[in-house]
Amino acid sequence: MLLIITLVIFIAVALILWAIFYYFFAGKSAIQERLAKLTPQPDIKIERNEKENRFGKTLGSLGSKVPLSPKEHSKYAKLLVAAGFRNEHVYPFLGSKILLAILLPLLYPLYLVFTTIHGETFREALFKSQPIIVTVVLAIIGFLLPSYWLYYMKNKRQTQIFHTLPDIHDLLTVCVEAGLSLDAALLRVTETPQFAQDPLAQEIRIATRETRAGKPRMDALKDMAERTMVEDVKSFVIMLAQTEKFGTSLGKALRVHADALRTKRRQLAEEAAAKTAIKLLFPLAFFVFPALMVVMLGSAIVRILSIFG
Repeated sequence: MLLIITLVIFIAVALILWAIFYYFFAGKSAIQERLAKLTPQPDIKIERNEKENRFGKTLGSLGSKVPLSPKEHSKYAKLLVAAGFRNEHVYPFLGSKILLAILLPLLYPLYLVFTTIHGETFREALFKSQPIIVTVVLAIIGFLLPSYWLYYMKNKRQTQIFHTLPDIHDLLTVCVEAGLSLDAALLRVTETPQFAQDPLAQEIRIATRETRAGKPRMDALKDMAERTMVEDVKSFVIMLAQTEKFGTSLGKALRVHADALRTKRRQLAEEAAAKTAIKLLFPLAFFVFPALMVVMLGSAIVRILSIFG
């Protein structure tokens, strides 16, 4: 009887999940799209190239119901922009937190269905204190998991920007010393195939487009530094602003700043290398040395015990 109930619950949950995924992810078939194009439309609308993501809209509508202060909204927006996303993704991000906080606890009753043993019913196993605690913990983990993922993506992107900045400095210095203006040099840097997918080059490309649209160059670069949330990029923008303000040589300033960034990067690498010995101490003491002691002294101890036994 328990096997039949388990099978029925599994089939029902599988059908519900299939219906949800089909509703959110399945698009129109090729025949339906052709028929939709042949039907006359009363109003002419501009079609977007990207298909409408119903799942993202559902997450956005779910996240919009979360009471959020303007300070928290600004905080999440800055983190998302620093991680490489847009401001419009704040509500889908909040919706993913709520969705995971609901879905993860629902997996635990399914686990109890397949692991209920010793004649214990599913109801008795579900309403014990331990399953309730595990369900609450899973809900908390599901709510916090997108935040940890967002911080990981932000730190990864900032690290990539930090390591790319000296190379972009060198190319920018060469372009400026070759006679190009700062705007033309920034545009030339973004067109280099080496930095085609680099996040810093993408941010510089956005700043140059804003400058072309009529925004002051320093304001566009300051906004770029605020978006990346990297201190070295902020110092780079401050250096450019001071060079433009006081009329000093831009090539010399770029070369000195690039040397300072490379020195800082080398010092961070030396610091990480110096910490390696301390980080290896605990794994060696608790895992490697005991195994070596057993291998080297185990046979000798057994031999001594057999002699004196």
